[in-house]
Amino acid sequence: MLPNIRQFLYSICVVGFLPFASSAIDGTPESVSAFLDQYCIQCHGGEKVKGKVDFTTVSVETASTEHFDFWQLAAEMVDYEDMPPEDEKQPSTEERAAFQAWYDSNYVTVAASPGVFQPRRLSTPEYRNTMRSLFGFDLENKVAKAEQTAIEPSLILKLMPTDPPGESGFINDTHAAPLSTVIWDQYAYFSEVALQQLFSPHRHQQLSLMLGEELPNGFEHSDFTQEHARRLLQHFAPIAYRRPFDKKALNKILTPLKPLSGVKLVNALKFEMKTILMSPGFLYRGMRMGKTPGEQQPVDRYELAERLSYFLWEDMPDEELRQCAADGSLNDLEILSAQIERMLASPKAISLADSFATQWLALDEIDDAYNDPYLLDSYKNQPLDFLNYLFTENRPVMELIDSDVTFASHVTASVYPKDKNKLEKYIKPKGIEKQVAPNQKLLLEHTEGRGGLLTMPAVLAMNRGPILRGTWTLRKILGEHLGEPPADVPPIQSTMGGKKLSFREKFEHHRADASCARCHDKIDPIGFAFEGYNDKGAFLLASDNSPLPKGMQSKEKPPENIDASGRLTTGESFQDFEELKDLFLSVRREDIVRNAVEQTLSYALCRKLESHDGPTVKIITTTLLESDGTWQDLFTGVANSLPFRETIFSNDSDS
Repeated sequence: MLPNIRQFLYSICVVGFLPFASSAIDGTPESVSAFLDQYCIQCHGGEKVKGKVDFTTVSVETASTEHFDFWQLAAEMVDYEDMPPEDEKQPSTEERAAFQAWYDSNYVTVAASPGVFQPRRLSTPEYRNTMRSLFGFDLENKVAKAEQTAIEPSLILKLMPTDPPGESGFINDTHAAPLSTVIWDQYAYFSEVALQQLFSPHRHQQLSLMLGEELPNGFEHSDFTQEHARRLLQHFAPIAYRRPFDKKALNKILTPLKPLSGVKLVNALKFEMKTILMSPGFLYRGMRMGKTPGEQQPVDRYELAERLSYFLWEDMPDEELRQCAADGSLNDLEILSAQIERMLASPKAISLADSFATQWLALDEIDDAYNDPYLLDSYKNQPLDFLNYLFTENRPVMELIDSDVTFASHVTASVYPKDKNKLEKYIKPKGIEKQVAPNQKLLLEHTEGRGGLLTMPAVLAMNRGPILRGTWTLRKILGEHLGEPPADVPPIQSTMGGKKLSFREKFEHHRADASCARCHDKIDPIGFAFEGYNDKGAFLLASDNSPLPKGMQSKEKPPENIDASGRLTTGESFQDFEELKDLFLSVRREDIVRNAVEQTLSYALCRKLESHDGPTVKIITTTLLESDGTWQDLFTGVANSLPFRETIFSNDSDS
């Protein structure tokens, strides 16, 4: 529905509005209906429907979460004066405020509420990590790796279909993703491979851990006893289900196995363990939680542990977290906060950068910016290591925008010419032509034009040109809703009157079209602030005219006079990116923090945010703004929030 809404909002800018003949609306449903009749229905209702949006199918009498995205975008267009276009008569300030009041009363000033529980299948990365944690080893892809060729080492990630992003934009939002026969067959295959390896001689260590005893050398399937079977299932089932497995259920599985021993017992055990691995209780989240249909209720302690572990680790709860759930201490906010701190210190927390931030900030697009795998690894690891540092070392949220810490290796050291001497000297191993060395933490004290995520070379390289850079910053950092360009957008002229135009001049003329000006008035100033960086991310305005780093020279000749100045639509002016950064840290600080909260909460809940999540977003945002909060504060706020700790089961939920 969202793309259609965007088409509708932009088509309004193109087709214009009828003259506004009525007095200012007062925010009642009747007056809003009159407003829609005056401005919208002519082109978006009844027989004439543009942009596939029919206002006659939308009621203003009753607020519906189904239409939250629609009204949110419409209210933003009215509030930002993006509607109607400049060449049409404009509503008064009072009229815009009245429309906003109607929206606020229906979609903003609402009671906080958790979402309705929906079964959610483990995403492919979650499934891979869960299988690895359960068995104690990874299922490896045995394909030989050619030189300078990237090979996925995980068999699961190699063979499983790619998860499409859900409505939230994150791949862990699998509510609407069907369990296809292809995926089901892959689950069966991975289960068989894992069990075959578990009972093989080279996995005796993992099998010994599950059995709770050290198996002797030469232990074979013929040596398996009923006691082995009991202990193995007693260990395996509760970890697989992420909650206790009662004795009656265990005895129900063991009873048919009692006549068996040796090889036959092992084969029967494989079958029972595969049944667990193929069950909804393992493949889906929350399926074994106690349900009271029709009522809002706290999630149980095991579900809380599961939500926390898949949020911070993209993996199942570990032994310590399971113990906190079992003894009930996880419901203590101090214990929960301590567990979050412990979990962020774990190597598993790298998933927050590798998965959450990569999806939020579209960092996979860096892959298309480098043809050389050697350079790709070196430059892509910079933002990932930086984000992992912010997330796991309790750094302020706003250090996303400006930080005196970065990460560099011998490959990327030349990006920081006045600070690179602080790095440990790299010594190339004999016989190695190229090597991707781990990044080192680097304190920026003298390097110009760097600091924070936005000026990292890989982020600049994946967003080449001012339009891409401005659009990415507005959408991903400031959280603004920008639709796609109108279908009939005029081409950008490169010359005028026989004179070749500069990039900035091209878009000055492009913005003369009213249908383009609305978005470009927002995009262009921010995009042009990055003019001091070339398409490879090299900084062109160094005071000492130092040479560009190796591999960052551009085929495009830089302009003789670089103009990185601009003026935001809110009225603030800046001369270069450093001054724009100062504006981000001050007048746009709340927008940046709120967007970070919304993205984090949506990822943690594995769903798109709805109007009833607004109060939660506001509470966490306000707290972070008042305390200059850290990412750990943000994660803790999400874990303590109402929608994270409670749920609602619909009346038709399975028992």
